[in-house]
Amino acid sequence: MNYSGRRALVVGGLGYIGTNLVAALFDAGADVAVVTPVRGRHRVLGATIEERGGRMIEADVRHLDAMRAAVSGQDVVFNVSGQSGALQSVQAPMLDLDVNCAGNLALLEAIRLEGVKSPYVPRLVFTSSIAVFGAPFPEKIGDEFFHTPLTSYGTQKSICELLINDYTRKGLLDGISIRLPTICVRPGKPNKAASGFFSNIIRAPLAGEEAVLPVSEDVQHWHASPKSAVGFLVHAGTMDLSAMGPRRNLSMPGLAATVGEQIAALERVAGKKVVSRIKRVPDPTIIGIVSGWPRDFSTDRARKLGFTTAEKTFDDIIRIHIDDELGGKIAA
Repeated sequence: MNYSGRRALVVGGLGYIGTNLVAALFDAGADVAVVTPVRGRHRVLGATIEERGGRMIEADVRHLDAMRAAVSGQDVVFNVSGQSGALQSVQAPMLDLDVNCAGNLALLEAIRLEGVKSPYVPRLVFTSSIAVFGAPFPEKIGDEFFHTPLTSYGTQKSICELLINDYTRKGLLDGISIRLPTICVRPGKPNKAASGFFSNIIRAPLAGEEAVLPVSEDVQHWHASPKSAVGFLVHAGTMDLSAMGPRRNLSMPGLAATVGEQIAALERVAGKKVVSRIKRVPDPTIIGIVSGWPRDFSTDRARKLGFTTAEKTFDDIIRIHIDDELGGKIAA
């Protein structure tokens, strides 16, 4: 995609998706600014954001005045910020709501208020999630399936989708919410998200470490690589949204795979010794949470609008991780 001459703001641009999105936007020719609440010189794929010609904006997405200053004059605003994890939702539900909902509303209001002083209707790309759906499911979740989230995270993403639709309908912004599959293999250390094991049973064994599998191998889920996720976001920032009509939310393409198929792919790519580092330790809490998650999708609407995925097999997803995150090397 060509972003030459376009100003792009990435809110939450220092996370594992955000950093790769920022790098892709630089490569596409965008004038990039990144919002972060954390001080410091932050590196994006080998260079600081400033060294690549971008700007760092120290701000909290929940602070309206700071976000007004950040969004002013931007052509495209990407919101990839957020807080996930079942444990936080139980132990600190107000914090989750504050970050995931109040933060998004502050961003929408910042855009609206900037439009009051001068004509301003930027593109807003919001990273939603397949967590907006909850069981019982059809064999494949289609574009007409309704929201029935069974997690706090999914509920918060649903709220944000509806708000973005509403602000778009009023002509205050040009919004799109893209529901990402579970990203696999997620680089870095494990987080507190209940879905973390999907990545960890691949990432840790490849790095020579033991991984715990808390569910049975027949659990099926919907996956995409970080590379595909970034491609979805970049496309959403420039595509013609008129064909979408008032429904500005889309489920992204992905790959349905069972845990057993993940492990079989890992063995094909890396061998039995790597797979032997996976330990089966059933966790009733995780099993209960996962039982209400989506398993497979029909994404015809997204594909017709130009969203495609690079992965045809889970082997591809693993190889992308090895090439992009491990320098092509696997721990013996």
